[in-house]
Amino acid sequence: EVQLAESGGDSVQAGGSLRLSCEVSNYDTSGGHLGWFRRRPGEDREPVAYLSSDGRPEYAYAVQGRVTISMDAAKNTLFLQMINLKPEDTALYPCAAEIPVEDLSVDRPPATYWRGRYFGHWGPGTQVTVSS
Repeated sequence: EVQLAESGGDSVQAGGSLRLSCEVSNYDTSGGHLGWFRRRPGEDREPVAYLSSDGRPEYAYAVQGRVTISMDAAKNTLFLQMINLKPEDTALYPCAAEIPVEDLSVDRPPATYWRGRYFGHWGPGTQVTVSS
């Protein structure tokens, strides 16, 4: 079973920075995309960034220029560096791994489709709180 374990969330003031980490287990990171999403209070889950299996990043328009996604392949750890944080960045940030279309099932947690990829393996998330 794929396992994703996030850390690094914290309470910070607006303008601050954080680096989130996601340890990935039992997943071939060279064969699938890895991403970060967030769920703000009272809203649906939304994409933040993903890293393709060949190392290309994609960013959501809302955070472009303020976040950087990266991977330490030797440690199987995905990172999200966030700068100039705003109160509207307050959210739970889960990381996710791509799931093949043929593995989608009603018996699995819901997948999120973004820019051509289904993300269907989820970590519990790490909480980021930004105060003004």
